[in-house]
Amino acid sequence: MKRPTTQIYPTNTTLASPQAAASRGHPRVVLASSLGALFEFYDFYLYGALAATIGRQFFSALNDTSAFILALLAFAAGFVVRPFGALVFGRLGDLVGRKYTFLITLSIMGGSTFLVGCLPTYASAGVAAPIALVLLRMLQGLALGGEYGGAATYVAEHVAPRRRGYATSWIQATGSIGLLLSLVVILVCRGALGASFDAWGWRIPFLLSAILLAISIHIRLRLRESPVFLDMQRQGTVARAPLREAFGQWRNARLVLAVLFGVTIGQAMVIYTGELYALYFVDISLKIDSVTANTLMALALAIGTPFSLLAGWLADRVGRKRIVLVTTLIAALSIFPVFRGLTHFGNPALERAIVHSPVTVRADPARCHLQFDPIGKTRFRTSCDVAKTFLAHTGIPYSNVAAPTGSVAQVLVGNTVVTSFEGEELALPQFDLEQTVFRGALSGALDAAGYPHQADPREINRGAVLALLTLLVIYVSIVFGPLAAWLVELFPPRIRYSAVSLPFHIGFGWFGGFLPAVAFALVARTGDIYGGLWYPVLAALASVTIGLFAVPETLATDTR
Repeated sequence: MKRPTTQIYPTNTTLASPQAAASRGHPRVVLASSLGALFEFYDFYLYGALAATIGRQFFSALNDTSAFILALLAFAAGFVVRPFGALVFGRLGDLVGRKYTFLITLSIMGGSTFLVGCLPTYASAGVAAPIALVLLRMLQGLALGGEYGGAATYVAEHVAPRRRGYATSWIQATGSIGLLLSLVVILVCRGALGASFDAWGWRIPFLLSAILLAISIHIRLRLRESPVFLDMQRQGTVARAPLREAFGQWRNARLVLAVLFGVTIGQAMVIYTGELYALYFVDISLKIDSVTANTLMALALAIGTPFSLLAGWLADRVGRKRIVLVTTLIAALSIFPVFRGLTHFGNPALERAIVHSPVTVRADPARCHLQFDPIGKTRFRTSCDVAKTFLAHTGIPYSNVAAPTGSVAQVLVGNTVVTSFEGEELALPQFDLEQTVFRGALSGALDAAGYPHQADPREINRGAVLALLTLLVIYVSIVFGPLAAWLVELFPPRIRYSAVSLPFHIGFGWFGGFLPAVAFALVARTGDIYGGLWYPVLAALASVTIGLFAVPETLATDTR
């Protein structure tokens, strides 16, 4: 018997009639599907915004720099397993249906978020605490691997082709609302609890997710199966081996690869830079207090999120590809100026100090190591490591100059020279004493040069910082708005769930999920507070180039 083949149907085909029949339930379909995105991004931003607090609670045995980066890697652990979740739940969605599959993913995802708020800390449970945290992050990542593809597919299969861009853009917009909600919850809890927030109040935002979970499950239980999937069941065209058909047949696998490298990686870079790394930068690098940083980002999300809907509506008229790729290109080319602008308007004293009294580490390169210890066993005792550990911890940008082999590292603050010390042969009490003396001398030189411990609230141009953060959010919204419609329309219904989920979660999970950790490691390595931006900029530019030639426009076609 001849196997069904992938076909592209004209936009006026009668096969759209099941979607038209379902149009009366369209608002509920969009709401139910979008709640998963709200949940995903609520947790995503919640953990990201609280990374420093979580690092202290679960990795307290490490030095501060390692604890923070390891907390980011625990965050990224959930992204590592997303593609595997895409395979498991994508296959299930193509075999048994969209509704029940993403009902399962939502339950697992929400339960994992809630349980993070119940975990013991390192102080009370030792190494079991970070292990449990990472396991929950991975469990949530598995569920998320099947969530986006299911939601995008379910919405797209309920609406006519010329409405898909706008309808699916609600998924993206609701995701940004999830980010906004997490920030509001954090701000309210911090304001109400004060110092107690870091001690135990950080649990409350995770525990409150139970309310979102209950509402989301209640709404999704009332949904019916996708009309397109029901139509395939009636016609007997449901794929028997969706993974083999999607990834084992070159005509489909080639398109999956094109989507990965030409679409999702670039979009992940824009989205994670604009909505997560930007907050880290303002909070950690620019030393703007957390309440101000979170408030400004919340306002930026409130202003910029509706652009997702505008982009989705526009994509139904001018095409998906043009909007996504052009905006990705503009974002990549403007990221460096925007972040330098954040420094200029957010912490002018830091900018002045960098210009007038630049910090330089002059050391033997062979004696310098990356300031990251994932197991907490390494002691950074060379003179170069001692100097860079302190600078990385305090967020001071610096440049590197090679010194003769075997020389003791020196830190130059403008014209002031502070000599480090070699601590490898010292007993721990003597090392601690020498380190205290060195840090005191270096702190004095930094203070004299005008390096601020905190951004001066009187000098922060909040309007300008808000405008720049809003611009980044608008980039995110425009790039993300038409994305679901474009991805869904690239693949036929019988393998759509699997084919959409895998490249999306490799791009967003493996490439995007590691952006914070990679960027901060680059900053610690180079000393340049903008050094971490090279990763998203170069990846986005490469993705635009590939997508331009390898991924087709889908507006004029309909794969049902």
